[in-house]
Amino acid sequence: MVAAGFWRRCAAWSLDAVLVGAPVALLAWPHVRHAVGELGDQYRALLETAGHGFGDAVLAGTPLATVATQWLADPALRAATQALQHALFALLWPPLLGFAALGALYHVVFESAPRQATPGQRALGLRVVGVDGTRIRYARALLRHFAGALSWLTLNIGHALVLLRPDGRALHDLVAGTRVVQDCAAGTPLPAWARAWLGLQVLALVYATVALTGFTHRALQAGLDAALGL
Repeated sequence: MVAAGFWRRCAAWSLDAVLVGAPVALLAWPHVRHAVGELGDQYRALLETAGHGFGDAVLAGTPLATVATQWLADPALRAATQALQHALFALLWPPLLGFAALGALYHVVFESAPRQATPGQRALGLRVVGVDGTRIRYARALLRHFAGALSWLTLNIGHALVLLRPDGRALHDLVAGTRVVQDCAAGTPLPAWARAWLGLQVLALVYATVALTGFTHRALQAGLDAALGL
């Protein structure tokens, strides 16, 4: 059996994440629709408050080294931060709860089934097996799914183990006593569609980063302009 490569596993996981996340997002949208707008408003308010505070500090001739200390003590900034935290929690908890519940059912059912793979894994020719190559059962599949949280909580070091270990096992595989293997030979390149799929995710991440950076700059600038009377 050939250990599955990192990028093959990554493409498979992201496909499964879409298959699980799409229905969760549709079901959660009525509950979080207001929270989306509220989060944007609170984030803008926080940045404008920070920009306004910086402008006030500049006008007062406050040394830049002490501006951060003043920000920490600013009740308006602290209130804006708390409001942002509440808005973020209201937005995230329904879809995250739904994703965790449906994701557990999805992975346990598919990975313990005779084909030993989720739809995303099957598309990339992957299978989840025990360390001896046998089919895993429900309990081990469930353990593997929830052990995946450890790989995320270690800032993805748990996932990076796939690149470092000769057997290609991630942290959650080590915890659950499982392996992910591929049906094709070692060194087989990813299909063109899988490379395009991963590239699309990179482009989406770049776009989101640029958009968030622009939004942040505009909101900070608005607060600073208001403080300076511009």
